[in-house]
Amino acid sequence: MDTLQEYKCPCCGGAIEFNSKIQKMKCPYCDCEFEMEALASYDNDLRTQQEDSMSWDTNAGEGWQPGEEQGLRVYICKSCGGEIVGDDTTAATSCPYCDNPVVLKGQFAGALRPDLVIPFKLDKKAAKEALKKHYNGKRLLPKVFTNENHIDEIKGIYVPFWLFDTDAEANVRYKATRTRAWSDSNYNYTETSYFAVNRGGSVGFENVPVDGSVKMADDLMESIEPFNIKDAVDFRTAYLAGYLADKYDVDAEESILRANERIKKSTEEAFASTVQGYTTVIPEYSSVRFNNGRARYALYPVWILNTSWNGKKYTFAMNGQTGKLVGDLPLDKAAYKKWLFGLTGIISAACFGISYLLWLI
Repeated sequence: MDTLQEYKCPCCGGAIEFNSKIQKMKCPYCDCEFEMEALASYDNDLRTQQEDSMSWDTNAGEGWQPGEEQGLRVYICKSCGGEIVGDDTTAATSCPYCDNPVVLKGQFAGALRPDLVIPFKLDKKAAKEALKKHYNGKRLLPKVFTNENHIDEIKGIYVPFWLFDTDAEANVRYKATRTRAWSDSNYNYTETSYFAVNRGGSVGFENVPVDGSVKMADDLMESIEPFNIKDAVDFRTAYLAGYLADKYDVDAEESILRANERIKKSTEEAFASTVQGYTTVIPEYSSVRFNNGRARYALYPVWILNTSWNGKKYTFAMNGQTGKLVGDLPLDKAAYKKWLFGLTGIISAACFGISYLLWLI
């Protein structure tokens, strides 16, 4: 049988007790009051809450067909250790990641055959135009950057991705508040009501991508998403003609943690969007369970543009399917100081104007 000492205040965590005057449970620390039925329901939620359960079938990819990989070669970079796959007509080339021009050629072997590939839709010219467009409207970009800057290397490369599919069942509990304020001739009053808000249901996920390359920064690859999976086709080596392909160095098992993070976050955000009408909403507990989770191996098209200016390298990535381009740009420190000085001047003038008006009043 439950005892009063077992109940904890949902608001501050302190031990609560029955108050005979108000005939309710009351916290002596934060003075919150609770109906017995509501408290019993909250306590039952705590007792029945479940842990996360995220399991996957990671038998992604398959073996190469006999002779299928004979026309492929692997290029190993001495500088960063990257392994790039190309066809046997590809000449010695520079590494698309570190731009090291010394690349060794060897016989391809040892990797899983991709399940899917999204072929390139945009060519090298489109990538160059996207970079020029990326410069537009950047007031703090050094003017000489676009003039002196030149594209050292632009390469189309198929980046390895693991695609995760699953049905997710979830339960999320939020601690919410609703505040009401009023006043009389003597005092100002604020009443805060606390609520335990529960959400539960199922969400389906398909083709959640996780970058399978250590050399490709996850945030960079996620920034050029989304890729349209409707354009994906069964893999054929012919799609590699004229392009490079990165050999994955992060396998499906190692990608599970990132997939779990992305799916759980998306699930919690979807549920949180349904909690409305409260002053504050704080997630207190969540449980996500996967069913029929599986992973597949795919190649996605990416243009890598290596540029240089003022002795520093700048790398940009463009989605070879949609044209979305991302990358860092240099800052013109002199222009930034002028902009900051001008902004400070505007603020100072506004403050002076307000002070003058107050003085007149």
